[in-house]
Amino acid sequence: MKFYGLEKDFDKAAFFESDGFLQTMENVKAAIKSGGIVALTGIVGTGKTTALRKVEEAITTKTKGYEDRDIVVVKVLATDKDSVNTSTIYTALFADLPKRKDFTILTGTEKRERCLQELISKIKKPILLIIDDAHDLKGDTLVKLKRIVETVQAVGGTITILVVGHPKLGVDLHKSAMEEVGARAKSFELPLLGTQKLEFIEWVIKDCIKAKEDVHQIITNEAVAVLAEKLMTPLQINYYLMRTFIEGANVGDKPISKETVEKVLSPDLNGLEARLARNGYGINTLCRHLGARRAEIRAYLSGQLVGGRADEFGEAIHKLGVI
Repeated sequence: MKFYGLEKDFDKAAFFESDGFLQTMENVKAAIKSGGIVALTGIVGTGKTTALRKVEEAITTKTKGYEDRDIVVVKVLATDKDSVNTSTIYTALFADLPKRKDFTILTGTEKRERCLQELISKIKKPILLIIDDAHDLKGDTLVKLKRIVETVQAVGGTITILVVGHPKLGVDLHKSAMEEVGARAKSFELPLLGTQKLEFIEWVIKDCIKAKEDVHQIITNEAVAVLAEKLMTPLQINYYLMRTFIEGANVGDKPISKETVEKVLSPDLNGLEARLARNGYGINTLCRHLGARRAEIRAYLSGQLVGGRADEFGEAIHKLGVI
């Protein structure tokens, strides 16, 4: 993208640590030290993956706050999180926990719990179990996380189970039927950029262009204002900035005008379906939550479902509290 002096794509920029992100990370790191279940949620594009990486880096490099703690990190790597169950989690624990070569891993209910307790007694180190995309975990799996914590604590061990996912995870944990685990979980939400959106847009452009280039000679203040008004997350901003720069280069628009920005923004950017999906409620999830067929959900999201069924869906979605 020589036309604008771009040296790298916007998604290759360094990570922008907003004030809200930094505060949330401090809270999560403090919660990890005390053990139990810790939930970190955020809509698509707020930086959950980066947050996880920073937690791991802090632990493995023993940065401030972790200098005296030798924590063993365990990760559930299974791709299909809706298929993850207790057996999957025990497989991850036995795979990642340090053990002798001749240690015999026992499977099956009761045997695996006793096997885990034996390992914990020998390791004598706190454990951090990470489950990403946990918004897809079934309710009974979330409840059984508490049992795993209790199994470890019964032999004097400490385990923190860090579940990370879309806001749906927080909704699930705080359902009255999930009080057994939800009331014990420490929940944190990654905030949006908020008042720092303008700052972020200018920062990410500066980070990706040649040092001698002037941001205001590349894109107008009005164009930046439109991006800040319409977009919410770093992921969105990086994506639409790239599309804007490509369109601008194609038509020779320099500095980039707000008209160019408006041309590339999707008309359904903040439509109901998009907002629900960002919070973890895709069509399949809505089908299960609403007890509906895919055709009904699609009709509702496109505004073609009328009558009592549409009102029923609207009321149920409103109760979720995510949009």
